[in-house]
Amino acid sequence: MSDELNHTRREVLDPILDLALSNGVLDAQQAAELQEEHARSGKPARNLLIDMGYIEEESLLEMLAGYMGCEHVDLSAMEISPQVRSAVPAAVARMYNVVPVSVQPGSVTLATSSLVDPLATDELMFVLARDITFVLAREGDVHNRVNEYYGDDSATVADMLSNLESVIEKDTTLGDAGDLTDEKAIAEQAGAAPVVRFVNLILYQAVKDRASDIHFEPFEKEFRIRYRIDGALYEMQPPPKRLALPIISRVKVLANLNIAERRVPQDGRIAISVAGHQVDLRVSCLPTQFGESVVLRVLDRNVVSLDLQNLGLPEDVLDMLSMDIEKPNGIIIVTGPTGSGKTTTLYSCLNSINKSDAKLITAEEPVEYDMDGIIQVPINPQVGNTFAKALRAFLRQDPDILMVGEIRDFETAEIAIQASLTGHLVFSTLHTNDSAGAVTRLVDMNVPPYLVSSTLEVVLAQRLVRTICSNCRTPYEPDDDTLRRLALTREQIGGRPFFYGRGCPVCNNSGYKGRKGIFEYLRVSEPIRQLINERKPTLLIREKARELGMRTMREDGVRNLLDGYTTVDEILRYT
Repeated sequence: MSDELNHTRREVLDPILDLALSNGVLDAQQAAELQEEHARSGKPARNLLIDMGYIEEESLLEMLAGYMGCEHVDLSAMEISPQVRSAVPAAVARMYNVVPVSVQPGSVTLATSSLVDPLATDELMFVLARDITFVLAREGDVHNRVNEYYGDDSATVADMLSNLESVIEKDTTLGDAGDLTDEKAIAEQAGAAPVVRFVNLILYQAVKDRASDIHFEPFEKEFRIRYRIDGALYEMQPPPKRLALPIISRVKVLANLNIAERRVPQDGRIAISVAGHQVDLRVSCLPTQFGESVVLRVLDRNVVSLDLQNLGLPEDVLDMLSMDIEKPNGIIIVTGPTGSGKTTTLYSCLNSINKSDAKLITAEEPVEYDMDGIIQVPINPQVGNTFAKALRAFLRQDPDILMVGEIRDFETAEIAIQASLTGHLVFSTLHTNDSAGAVTRLVDMNVPPYLVSSTLEVVLAQRLVRTICSNCRTPYEPDDDTLRRLALTREQIGGRPFFYGRGCPVCNNSGYKGRKGIFEYLRVSEPIRQLINERKPTLLIREKARELGMRTMREDGVRNLLDGYTTVDEILRYT
């Protein structure tokens, strides 16, 4: 095998692309290009292979079956009895994207559509308490049969809870905290099959509903589990209070955390496969009066596309940003509150300029997405690895482009400015309300104004507003009080209606489905530099930027409002 092929095999992370390369379906360059597209878009490698015409689905399945040493079947033509279906609970079938096709004493044969992770195989053997063999079937057939046999999603949570409660009645030790320091007893409860199945269902449901966070919250008399979807929290049917410890311990086991330690905060990470695609979960445990509060941040590459074109930037802002991130040096800052999409915007910028002729290094707390071709350094203040220390070390690594997760203090700001002055392009974030506020924040950190004005190129402020559900979107004519609150006149809206969501099953009766960004793009031109040097306040900088053509976040929000994307409440709430 040639050196080039060996090198590409090392670079290719996805096992299906590696297999296609080994079987001569792809050459080294094609494999590298598909891996890059897979990393950029988050689209499964098998779909890329089929969609781009490298291989037919049937041929791909034969190749996978040969590698796994199993059969390739036509699932659509198979009759599967209710007794066989019952061998796999609905939550398990949905989580692992499998369909039982035959059952023997002590074993079950499952149909799947892709390579199966060895860890997933072990988990399936444990939760089903049987030996497992696999057969391969078309992706669409597996998906259709899972939906056909395992019914409505909403039933699965209720079914799993009733199953849990019946198990508790039979097994009085499950959920009994006993000696809280007995690590072995806690581990046994965390590993009980009903607990494992229930936690898997919670994770599956969160990914399916596109939740950004999962909250496990123990209180004195109840144990709440909530999902954050499109910025709002929704509570699911609560499990019994006594199961708080086993469920939270199961999450900690998945994250490789110390289950016996419940007195100090802990952070970890879980990488799982949900319904056939990889999802990363960031885990934070916080000791409280009634147990540990655990929050999981869901990082699903299939939901977040790290592409500038897909950020929803207005066309003029996209054009300016695309030009500005190609500059050889300077500082580009994205600003907004926590959860406003700053990191996604920064990653998309880096992804756009991530070429083989430039070295990119990032310092993040923590690293949210792994990106090919970029050196990513996790910040850990507990061991002394701060943003400032990492950034200082970066300059000895001969980089072209740097990203600092956040400028928090004078030391970090000073090094970022020095990096910019010595020919580096620096990306970072700040927590300010608007773009002009970022300028004065840097000056407030005791950075000399002449250094801010000579290095700062762009400040992009952003918020995420919920978009109206397209299924129940309803027009109405705004009253005078609404227009007054938005500082609009009837002439300005030109007779166009406003919209709201009535609420329907598609959007969980919230009236909203999805989110989109509203933006404020401040380009630091010569007149703005002059105001910075004169230490002018935020208000004057903002007004000058508006004179020069900047659209404020409120104005961009109103544009989205008049285009029917969002509601008055969302615009007034975020701008």
